[in-house]
Amino acid sequence: MCIRDRRWYADEIAHGSPNLQWIGYLSTVGVYGDHDGDWVNEDSETRPVSERSRARVAAEDTWRKVADTRGVPLAILRLSGIYGPGRNGFVNLARGTAKRLVKPGQVFNRIHVDDIAGALALLAGQRLGGVFNVSDDEPAPPQDVVAHAAELAGVAPPPETGFDEAELSPMARSFYGENKRVSNAKIKAAGYAFRYPTYREGLAGLVGDYKQEKGG
Repeated sequence: MCIRDRRWYADEIAHGSPNLQWIGYLSTVGVYGDHDGDWVNEDSETRPVSERSRARVAAEDTWRKVADTRGVPLAILRLSGIYGPGRNGFVNLARGTAKRLVKPGQVFNRIHVDDIAGALALLAGQRLGGVFNVSDDEPAPPQDVVAHAAELAGVAPPPETGFDEAELSPMARSFYGENKRVSNAKIKAAGYAFRYPTYREGLAGLVGDYKQEKGG
């Protein structure tokens, strides 16, 4: 959605929707930018690096103004890297596009799509406002996640490749320019229990689809 469209929708909600009681906006942990692998929470400084993350910060501010205008609570859900059916390590293994890129100290944060829905339902149901990180318990090196997916699938993992030698698109390379560990303590304190607390449970719940497609 472009900025003009976002402002149009925000304006419509600000001046319409007479029964509006709560607003939820799905943002990204990308707004935190790079924190050199340290833990971040909802009070951490936002240091957006990419244009897409800067746009998310602007969108968060827009929705805060809308919520203030309407006098309703606003929940900003900052999502980690999303995976789930059709978007996971097994898909990449099947396509032959899986890579085990190694950049020392690099971790990524993840969230299963079902847990996004669950967190959203909790916050909407209780009409809670504030900023909430929606990320699983275990930030992990990407090469470890690929290796675990390969183990579950019963296939050999792709070889490890050093980050500096890897052929990546500018966007893919930009993700490795940010390193942080995202805390989910606040959403847990609000009462949410993760269905998939780490990538291990998440991949275990997805491997059946992979094997079924492979006929195994």
